[in-house]
Amino acid sequence: MPVGVVSTVAKDVPVPFEFVGQTAGSREVEVRARVGGILLKRAYTEGKSVKQGDLLFQIDPAQFQAALDQAQGALKVEEAQRARTRQDYDRILPLFKENAVSQKDRDDAAAAYQSAQASVAAAQARVKEAQINLGYTRVTAPISGMTSKEVRSEGSLVSTGDGGLLTKISQIDPMYVNFSFSDNDLLAFRRDEQSGKLKLPEGKRFEVTVELSDGSSYAKPGRLNFTDNVIDPSTGTIRARAEFANPDGQLLPGQFVRVFLNGAKRVNAILIPQRAVLTSQQGKMVWVVDAKNTVAPRPITLGAEVGDQVLVESGLKPGEKVVVDNIIKLRPGAPVKPEQRKPEAAPAEASAPAKAKA
Repeated sequence: MPVGVVSTVAKDVPVPFEFVGQTAGSREVEVRARVGGILLKRAYTEGKSVKQGDLLFQIDPAQFQAALDQAQGALKVEEAQRARTRQDYDRILPLFKENAVSQKDRDDAAAAYQSAQASVAAAQARVKEAQINLGYTRVTAPISGMTSKEVRSEGSLVSTGDGGLLTKISQIDPMYVNFSFSDNDLLAFRRDEQSGKLKLPEGKRFEVTVELSDGSSYAKPGRLNFTDNVIDPSTGTIRARAEFANPDGQLLPGQFVRVFLNGAKRVNAILIPQRAVLTSQQGKMVWVVDAKNTVAPRPITLGAEVGDQVLVESGLKPGEKVVVDNIIKLRPGAPVKPEQRKPEAAPAEASAPAKAKA
């Protein structure tokens, strides 16, 4: 029976690590009312971008303007009282030096003046507090980003007691992609690195790419900017995060994407086409052609998938011939006529046209 075969070759193979991730704004802020009152108007368009400091909501300022006027009036009263006690103190001081008044009179005048100064300071603080509260009636954007739907409409009574949530703002440039990997993945990663099977990029600076839900690739590569050092006990995973430039807003918060960490290589790895692999009761196996052109089943242990190929962890050696065609019709010891097939394209070469198309 004619069969197609490929010869196994040991070579360094680029191996991307694939995870499921979700996008999130690099800064996500809940905009809340810091004072209570009637919401007079919304000054932004929902779902549009705003800049830091832009007016978002206006709360009725009448009550807080009145409180400010009252505090300013009280300040003037305290300033007048301070001026009177200052005059009393200035009159008594020279008399005390001439022993015309007692020590008690001098001390009482000094205490009254100091008390008036403290009252003025307290009144000034109340004025400042009233000015701050009046300023809080103008709810402005704390950051630049994309706005969300309003939570309260015009005419509603907002208060700080119920949280006062008005809307949310997400900064989408740069964009974060959050993902997790299991502790088993981490152990296997470290084991392969220590044994020399895995070669990491210089400085462990992985290039991160994402694939969107429609199968297209996001054009801009990202960088890994956070990896947690604590395993979440509820899920047994470690959190990580990548950062992507997103000037055009193509990525939106909440999208599910496939995350690829690129730059690592498997040293002296053997790749075979996935179509050559069969699943038996004993596990994964391939048909191998020996020197007499007869076939025999060979159990193997597989690693990560790389494009249309798969890594072989154990079971094959370089130079062996693996059957890729007519594998269902074969039986152990059957004579075959091997026909050499062209090796599969390297993963990096195979992905180049796809990247150019993207």
